[in-house]
Amino acid sequence: MRGQAIVTGGTKGIGRAIATRLAADGFLVVAVARHPPAAKLPEGVTFAACDVADPVAVKKMFSGFDRVDVLVNAAGQAGVNALVPEDPLWTEIIAVNLHGSWYCCTAALEKMPDGTGRIVNIASVLGLRGVPDQPAYCAAKHGLIGLTRSLALAVAGRGITVNAVCPGWVDTDMARARFSALGTDSAQVATSVPLGRIATPEDVAAAVAFLISPAACHITGHALPVDGGASVLA
Repeated sequence: MRGQAIVTGGTKGIGRAIATRLAADGFLVVAVARHPPAAKLPEGVTFAACDVADPVAVKKMFSGFDRVDVLVNAAGQAGVNALVPEDPLWTEIIAVNLHGSWYCCTAALEKMPDGTGRIVNIASVLGLRGVPDQPAYCAAKHGLIGLTRSLALAVAGRGITVNAVCPGWVDTDMARARFSALGTDSAQVATSVPLGRIATPEDVAAAVAFLISPAACHITGHALPVDGGASVLA
């Protein structure tokens, strides 16, 4: 066994693919989500219920681990915001995507070994640019990249690396809902991707697997796009 890995948002979509890949690579994986998985988790992956936006719940969950070798913050929420001063969706999106990652990072670092600990935050290409109708999501993902860079420097002396992965369009339920709202589909969107297709969740999982591997031991504080080259055109 390569160690203990915690994957938030690990029961579906990108998070589930990451949990599956890390288990296949020899980690003992805990998939964290607010609700039990709809489908059986793969071998080597167990489930823990936790709302990452609740700091008390996060602290309680991590207190149950003696050691955390890898943390992947994949829990996320998107949505279209109204431009009004008091928007509950703004608060919710920031709480899950940004605050939740902060709570999990700080809790995990108390259990993370020096020299080999790894944190990967799942940000987005919308953490590198903006779109007009998702200010909360863009703000949260920009913030998550900023957190990644700052935290990487804060724990560099411990030999722990902190990086972010920035997916573009990925074939998930969340993306399909967005396609529907925009009146498009994956085939049409793929025409704007230089590599000619949108990513699979497994593509993102492969990037995470690299960043936590010994091959990436000297990479920290970076935001890696996984978008088929789309951000190069932006």
